[in-house]
Amino acid sequence: MNRSSFLKNSALAAGSILAGNAVVASTTASCNNKAAIAPGKPFNMNYAPHDGMFKNSAGANFLDQIQFMYDQGFRSIEDNGMSGRTPAEQEKIGNLLAKLGMAMGVFVVDKGGNGANSLAAGKQEYIDIFLQGCRQAVEVSKRCGGKLATVVPGDFARNLPLDIQNANVITALRKGAEILEPHGIVMVLEPLSDTPDLYLRTSAQTYMICKGVNSPSCKILYDMYHMQKNEGNIINNIKLTWDEIAYFQIGDNPGRNEPTTGEVNYKNIFKFLHDKGYKGVLGMEHGNSRPGKEGEQRVIAAYRESDNIL
Repeated sequence: MNRSSFLKNSALAAGSILAGNAVVASTTASCNNKAAIAPGKPFNMNYAPHDGMFKNSAGANFLDQIQFMYDQGFRSIEDNGMSGRTPAEQEKIGNLLAKLGMAMGVFVVDKGGNGANSLAAGKQEYIDIFLQGCRQAVEVSKRCGGKLATVVPGDFARNLPLDIQNANVITALRKGAEILEPHGIVMVLEPLSDTPDLYLRTSAQTYMICKGVNSPSCKILYDMYHMQKNEGNIINNIKLTWDEIAYFQIGDNPGRNEPTTGEVNYKNIFKFLHDKGYKGVLGMEHGNSRPGKEGEQRVIAAYRESDNIL
């Protein structure tokens, strides 16, 4: 399959930019006094909240939360735990997303945890667990409609030379891509900052791995919270790795909360991504800086403010 066509189609499947320069009436003051537009007007960029982010406003039921998200102008969701839901739950979520015209962002390929069953070790038992997770992801995708699946290769295998670890990871990921590619599913590799034991740490390293795998089903998940911690220089590093990025996640630093709460200038980043023509989903993988309904309204206000880029 043509690589550029595959990525274009995957981006469209993951969600498109829905035009609109909306601001909620309650957030007018923080949005440069622009005229207020009713809630529900889509954002300029395609942000994706997750389960629990608006539970105080919408209740504990994820389906009710999704409807609330739609009513506030969000047009996608992400759900790291989708693979752990029952098939019936997955189908209900997929059906509601289809009804509302919303996109499914990432869910996580189940391989036992971020650091577990490291692909860098080259052990067949670990590879088998990963490949079983890929097969499961195909079935999950059919039910929920998601075409993006997060993969974390695991910890370093420090008893092995780094180049051998790199080769082991590339070999395992190629086998995973063979399972996912016929179904149009993209596994997105996520470099993390949680612990220095994790093998995948930077965007440049992830770029190298993707080039080695050489499949449209193996791309980068650029989580801006983790990358701000590990390497900084976010816009420049996105430019350097652009052709291998299929998904972005958001979280301000320090604190891993909504934009405007930390040091990252998300308004500038969102404008950069918009101007670059990014039409995919941006996952809101962060907490709320304030508790309760007030905190949930603050999250919405922060996104209205940071999305005011046109």
